[in-house]
Amino acid sequence: MEKDWALLISTNLPQEAELIKNLLEHNEIDSIILNKKDSFYVTVGDVELYVNRNDLIKAKFVIEQNNQ
Repeated sequence: MEKDWALLISTNLPQEAELIKNLLEHNEIDSIILNKKDSFYVTVGDVELYVNRNDLIKAKFVIEQNNQ
């Protein structure tokens, strides 16, 4: 991963990462999903969601506000 990206979340639920990615996009925050699962049928590994380092605090705030 390039140095300008920071890990926001790591989850074993790909749909959770997609929901958060959509929430971030709605708030004009770019993000990238990196799927580290071994295969589609095996549930070993995680899905990681990265944002630009400059947007990390804003992204955390958006997620926190959405959970309230």
